[in-house]
Amino acid sequence: MSNPLVEVMKLGQSIWYDNIRRAMLVSGDLQKKIDEDDLRGVTSNPTIFEKAITGSTDYDEQMRQLITAGKSVKEIYEALVIDDIGRAADILKPVYDKTDGVDGYISLEVNPRLAYDTAGTIEEADRLFNTLSRKNVMIKIPAAQEGLPAIEESIYRGIALTDEVVLNESAAKLAAFHQSEKTRKDLPPSSQRRDTDKTT
Repeated sequence: MSNPLVEVMKLGQSIWYDNIRRAMLVSGDLQKKIDEDDLRGVTSNPTIFEKAITGSTDYDEQMRQLITAGKSVKEIYEALVIDDIGRAADILKPVYDKTDGVDGYISLEVNPRLAYDTAGTIEEADRLFNTLSRKNVMIKIPAAQEGLPAIEESIYRGIALTDEVVLNESAAKLAAFHQSEKTRKDLPPSSQRRDTDKTT
């Protein structure tokens, strides 16, 4: 009997998994979904990580080490998240390569508290993307009005992006994308390469 998820892929649709936790990375469950179900990507958000961290023992050992090291709550949370996102990106990398960068991504959301802080969002997106240093990490930026310039600047910097859907902002988001592309094309060749080959 054929796998319906694989059949969906044949119609040109890509199935992404809206969940992540440490166990699915270390147990081989994510790899199994890629191999058997042709899974093409994974999305994450703070709520998913909160449930994963508080609802399991997956992170206990690493948390103890970070607490012993005197890390703050914010530093502990980010360390756990960065570890999971990095592992997932590595597992998905063959999908990214096979699809020439169309699929094979794992998403990571900037701090939602920065949704109305353009400069803060730009800095956070850049920091997270470069900390992980993987081409198949997709940074998620909330599409508030203040997020639109952040989306444009992040695209300009070569950061792979996804954005929270806000229907009445869709035209503005599209305009931000096209404006970024236009700006890039209008730059002299020496400037157009400032953001290339940042990651491995």
